[in-house]
Amino acid sequence: MVYHVPALLDESIEGLHISSDGVYVDVTFGGGGHSLQILERLRTGRLIAFDQDEDAAANVPSDDRFLFLNQNFRFLKNNLRYNGIDQVDGVIADLGVSFHQFDVPGRGFTFRQDAPLDMRMNRSAATTAADLLNGLDEAALADIFYKYGELTNSRRIAREIVKARLERPVTTVNDLTRATGALAPPGQHHKFYAKLFQALRITVNHEMDYLKEMLEQVPDVLKTGGRLVVITYHSLEDRIVKNFMKTGNFEGIEEKDFYGNLITPFRLISKKGITPGEEELARNNRSRSARLRIAEKI
Repeated sequence: MVYHVPALLDESIEGLHISSDGVYVDVTFGGGGHSLQILERLRTGRLIAFDQDEDAAANVPSDDRFLFLNQNFRFLKNNLRYNGIDQVDGVIADLGVSFHQFDVPGRGFTFRQDAPLDMRMNRSAATTAADLLNGLDEAALADIFYKYGELTNSRRIAREIVKARLERPVTTVNDLTRATGALAPPGQHHKFYAKLFQALRITVNHEMDYLKEMLEQVPDVLKTGGRLVVITYHSLEDRIVKNFMKTGNFEGIEEKDFYGNLITPFRLISKKGITPGEEELARNNRSRSARLRIAEKI
């Protein structure tokens, strides 16, 4: 089984603008696709990789230039400092869920197979998707589905889940799809469940909060001229990355100096974002929602 096929691999590695003696960070190691490409371009340089999923450790290469940290990327700055690194030449993040996490039975990331509703990327974390579904009240569940799944019928979804759990706990994928299936628009079950599961996964893993925490540290750890390369997979995270790269804040509020120049830590390399071409889409359909953004520290 393939652990993961990175989207926009060539474009993201090119965007990193690798120097053979540079120091780089892959904050989402996963199957090691990006890391291996970076290592191929290094001679005396160094690569540090983060991944909170313990399964990723099986993909770590034997290379003296490589350091793997089984940590969430929200601890980026502290971990670099602990390992004697103040600044780096580039940071790359592929924010998608790996094929491995979707495909391995028991993780509960996908609605395509029955499994316990876990969805934890870090399996030592306390809260699972089932915990949320059975522990939160109707209003809190509705807020999650609307905010992170952009589901307009979020209140009805929450109501049906609360009704279902009165009879028995909602603990598996099939439990959840049975409780909510009637609410999917005709012919759009796939899209409906994709949004529903996305909302739960984001909440379980605090994805938006931790993404912001990581990005806020990047201006401090990047050298002048260093590159930030990020691949996003849905509009919520893409908006965060886009705004931060453009304005240095997550709201996209432009602040200017006395002379009218935009105050921002970055220069945009890809102003509109880069999406997969037809050849890649034919080869890897899962890359269809990927968008690559690149910025340079100024």
